[in-house]
Formats: sequence, C-alpha cells, structure tokens
Amino acid sequence: MTVRVRYAPSPTGHLHIGGARTALFNYLFAKNQGGTFILRIEDTDLERNVDHAAEAFAEQLRWLGVEWDEGAYVGGEYGPYICTDRLSIYDEHIRLLRERGYAYDCFCTETELAEHREMAIVRGETPRYSGRCRHLTEQQRKAFLTEGRKPALRFRVSDDEVIHFADMIRGEMTFDAGATGGDFVIVKSNGIPTYNFACTVDDYLMKITHVIRGEEHISNTPRQLLIYKAFGWEPPTFAHVSLILGANGKKLSKRDESIIQFIEQYRDLGYLPEAMFNFLALLGWTPSEKQEILARDEVIRAFGFDRVNKSGAFFDAAKLAWMNGHYVRERSEQELLPLVKHMFLNYHKESKWLESDPWLLKLISLYKDKLNYLAQLPEMASPFLSDVLFPDEDANALLADDSTRAVLSEFAEQVANTTSWDADVAKATLKAVQAATGHKGKELYMPLRAAVLGQLHGPDLNQSLALLGRERILARLLYVQ
Repeated sequence: MTVRVRYAPSPTGHLHIGGARTALFNYLFAKNQGGTFILRIEDTDLERNVDHAAEAFAEQLRWLGVEWDEGAYVGGEYGPYICTDRLSIYDEHIRLLRERGYAYDCFCTETELAEHREMAIVRGETPRYSGRCRHLTEQQRKAFLTEGRKPALRFRVSDDEVIHFADMIRGEMTFDAGATGGDFVIVKSNGIPTYNFACTVDDYLMKITHVIRGEEHISNTPRQLLIYKAFGWEPPTFAHVSLILGANGKKLSKRDESIIQFIEQYRDLGYLPEAMFNFLALLGWTPSEKQEILARDEVIRAFGFDRVNKSGAFFDAAKLAWMNGHYVRERSEQELLPLVKHMFLNYHKESKWLESDPWLLKLISLYKDKLNYLAQLPEMASPFLSDVLFPDEDANALLADDSTRAVLSEFAEQVANTTSWDADVAKATLKAVQAATGHKGKELYMPLRAAVLGQLHGPDLNQSLALLGRERILARLLYVQ
C-alpha cells in the first residue's frame, strides 16, 4: 500500500503553530514511508474564510520546508484540491445518500435549534437534535418551502450503533452513535457541504490512507465513519496528535499573548526555517536517541508514530529561542546577510551604514554568537547604527566620574594620532593607553565602552572599535569629554 496523507487547513486566518505541526507530521510520515503528501484547502466555511489566507498558508509551509507532492497550487490527478471547486462532486454523493435513505431535509431554524438546546440543558440532558424533521410529509415540506425556509441536509444516525476504530496513537477507540449529537448536518442551508461530509468524500476520492490530525478532531471521527459506512467505503487509518499546551499546562489559546503563535510572526522575527522544523518535530514526538538538534533528513529517517506521545506537548518558547540560536550560529555571515538586511528595513531605514555589505558582514560576525533570533540584532547593534549616541544609565553614571577623564583624554589623543584603523590598530591603541595611564582591565575598558558605545558591556572591544570607525570614535569622545 502506498501511503497517501493530506493536510487540509481552513483558510480562516493565519497558520498557527498547531496547524504547522500537523502539516509537518503528515509530511514526515509520508517521506518516511516513501508516500505522497497532499495539500487540500477546506474552504467550506464561507463566512469565516479570509481572502488570500490559503495562498499565505502555502507560502509559509514552503518557508518551513514542508513541500507537498500533490494538491493546491501544484495539481495532481485527484483534483480539484480546493473544496469550493468540488461542489458538483459533492452533489452527486448527496444524491446517493438521499436515495439510500441516509439523508433528509431539515427546515429547523437557528432560533428553534437554539431553543431546543437550551431546554435540554435545563433538563440536565446533553443537547442533541430531536429528529423532528425526520418524517416530514410532503405537505409539511411544501408548507416550509412556501414560508421561504431553506433546508439543511441531515445525516440519519442509528442510535443503537457502536463505532470502533483503531487510532495509531491512542489505540482502540469506541463510541456510541447516539453520543454524536443525533442526526447531524452534512449540507448547510446555503447549499455548502459541512466539514465532516466534504472531508470524508474528499479523503476517499483522493485515496487517503492515513488521516493525521489534531486531538480536537476525535469527536468528528465517529460521524465521518458513519458516512464511510453509508457509502460502503473502507475508511483510512486515523492518528490524532496531542494538543499543544502552554506553560500553564492548558491548551494553547490564540488569546494567550504570552506566546507567539503564528508561523509568519516567527519568520518576521528572524527565526530560521530549519529551527522551526526541528522544534515542531519534537512537539509530541521523541526520537529514539533523544537528540534535540536534528537535521531534516535525520528527522525523516527517525519519524514514526510509535514514538508520538498521547499526552500534551508543552510549547517551550525558551527552548525554541535556544534552538534557533544554534541554527543562527550554524549559518555563515554571508547566508545571514539578506535576512539581516530585510530585518533592518523595519528598524533603521535611514541608516547609511546599512548600505555597505562588507560592513554589515562584520556587524553580523560581531553579534552572531549572542543572537537567539535576528530581530534582536537591531537593538543590540544600535550603537553602530546611528551618528548620535544615547548612553544608558550605567554608562552615564560612569562617565560622570572624574576618574574616567584621564583614560578618555589619552584614548582620544592616541586615536587622533593613528593613520589607519582596524582591529589590530585598535588593540595596539588600547595597550598604549594602558601604558600611559596605568589603567587596565575594567578601569580601562568600561570607560571606553561607555564613551563610544554607550554601554558598559558588549561584544569584543577591538572588533567593536574597528567596526565603529576612527571618525565616529573621535566625535563621540569629543561629545562626552
């Protein structure tokens, strides 16, 4: 059997880390098994669809390195791969369900359904559809149509049926059909199929062998299995991946502002795709060697559902930052250059210093080992990006101490007497100041950092002085003396 899996997002917003993790697990399983990974866009929720969201999903998956073999934007023999382009296909299957007695029109309004739900809650019962439209006479149907009511289509559920399926992560699962909420809607009153119906038809027609999705979809599985049975189709194998949990141990909420939750936000902050790929793979899956830094090919070779956890996966933002820092250091300055230039456009658009690639490469080299993500660089490197220096509180306090005057005065004189300037000249100049003043260590370096960088701590001083340049050093020394 050739493995065929799919990721089928609804284009109702941004690509969430949970959705990206689901896409990644599908991709990893397909690649591990030599199978096919498909991207399908389930856009049946017309009211919530967001313009261009599907294209953005595709772009962000590609950035992450999760490429699909077949589906939306690449084509394939089982298309179309966007649900609203498949309405005629659904219509044929709706006709079959009607003929077989599995589907019937429901004229209940939203107000009536809400009233019935409230009454059930008052009685202490679980809300479920009453079945009031199951046996309408033709006269009753015509009366509702005359009123202008547009019917939804419901699937007829046999309450005494028991549904079994084997989940690749959770093992054997059993549900009473009666617990699914009664007869459920498969086509809305606007004529658009619901998720459960469209998803089932599409998975069968696209020959999906394994459905890998989030734990929140477990409640959908019994309904989909009932539809499979009604058509006489063999269902796929299911795997429901655990929830992603926040630091409080609760399901990650999109309203939780303590954690950045959308892939494009991480990309815009200068997180690298290989870091996100590595990190997301470990959200609920543990490799046998228990490594944390894994290349793409290593993850693909090792991935399997025997090591996917049933329990929730904690989203550790600090671990992601650490992991990304590792991948930043793995890249060369030249590889980071275009990303850094793009990053600086949002922070220092007018800085003339950003026009020189050789200068920027040296700046990246100076700070690369200190970065967890690239958006940290503009703030870290702010002393180098402006002609005007604003020393911080500690630097100002040190500069107000008369004991620093001798060091700054001697350094200014030594710099003024140089004819060239680089890291080696800066090092020799510092030695000359030490010899002339008798100051060394912190007594020498901190006043100089305070005067020319506005900070008491930072990257290598010799390299910093070389990058800053002779003329700016002299201008800043003149300003603080």
